[in-house]
Amino acid sequence: MPPPDQLNALLGECSLGRQRALETLYRLTSAKLFAVALRILRRRDWAEEVLQECYVSIWQHAGRYDPLKSQPMTWMTRIVRNRCLDRLDRPNLEVPAPDDDFAASWADDAPGPMALLLTQESSAQLAGCLKGLEGHQRQAIALAFFEGLSHSEVAQHLSQPIGTIKSWVRRGLEKLKGCLG
Repeated sequence: MPPPDQLNALLGECSLGRQRALETLYRLTSAKLFAVALRILRRRDWAEEVLQECYVSIWQHAGRYDPLKSQPMTWMTRIVRNRCLDRLDRPNLEVPAPDDDFAASWADDAPGPMALLLTQESSAQLAGCLKGLEGHQRQAIALAFFEGLSHSEVAQHLSQPIGTIKSWVRRGLEKLKGCLG
């Protein structure tokens, strides 16, 4: 993984319209970001398409990147993650059924109102349980599960040994399991 300072500099050059900077940024980060997209979308063709859209977005919004708010890889990973989730939320194109049964063609597997309510309650419960964790455990879990970082990437991001990160995540997950149980 390239050092954050190098990525910061490349994003700064992208904000000035320097295409070579975008080429270098792509070469250094595309494998990691593609892996994130593929893990979320589970389809190579979609992941490739989303990744292309993300680099266009990174190019267009590089001037908005603030190194005081997040690391460059975290910022770019968030763009990829959000674009992937948007892709998953897109409704499929409607194709009329051959027998013109329009009601059946509109049927889908989307959760109903009760399922959505239960999901919201579960989310609220999870948020409450996350607040009960120690700060370092909450941060390690958030980076690993919500940002899609590996244990070694979390360790690098938090400047901690990988064994410490694994312990924080394991103990935090045990507390979450007990809280949600």
